[in-house]
Amino acid sequence: MRLLLISNSTNPGEPYLDYPKFYIKDFLGNNPVKALFIPYAAVTFPFDVYEEKVSERFREVGHDVVSIHRFIDPVAAVRKATAIVVGGGNTWKLLKMIRENNLIEIISEKVISGAPYIGWSAGSNVACPTIMTTNDMPVVEPDSFKAFNLIPFQINPHYLDANPAGHAGETREQRIEEFIEINTRIPVVGLREGTVLLVENGKITLKGPRKARIFRKGFTPVELGENDDFTFLSA
Repeated sequence: MRLLLISNSTNPGEPYLDYPKFYIKDFLGNNPVKALFIPYAAVTFPFDVYEEKVSERFREVGHDVVSIHRFIDPVAAVRKATAIVVGGGNTWKLLKMIRENNLIEIISEKVISGAPYIGWSAGSNVACPTIMTTNDMPVVEPDSFKAFNLIPFQINPHYLDANPAGHAGETREQRIEEFIEINTRIPVVGLREGTVLLVENGKITLKGPRKARIFRKGFTPVELGENDDFTFLSA
């Protein structure tokens, strides 16, 4: 499998998908790829608009996307796809529409068979066993929390180290500790903004200027960076 799992689409002051576009270019290679785009996480804007935003950035680095909503048969579209791209937005809506269109198994099989997978934010969440470590409000109710299960650990995108000033609620770390207290065998990667997990040739590595925070039941959380090997998470 080859996965590029991106924490966030946009850094402050930058255009949409600007910072990860060169990771995307390197990941897809020099030959032009027209990937199948899954826009289902969009809530407040149309799929056409989302497709164009993503396509514009992909074209800058020699690739392109076409949205799955343009196909009468979504399952057939996945079967013919050379690569899968899943955009961010609301994770609950994304998973609901993926499941309603019977895409869990077919996309999982496609990626396991070798089709490159790119996801950011919610698109990274659905690569996990479930979406139970998303930050999003459950604005809709999917019939299950189960996602593509392409990796055996969870990701918490947009991971933050502290609460905003004046906020007395739980920190992100406390919420993740609640998860591993109950789901004792599933590690969680707190993926900070501006960073990317690359899964390739059986190895997992981090790209970007910040470290990731790793949570496992019974262990003190650890910080790992670009020079560290994350492959133990697949054990």
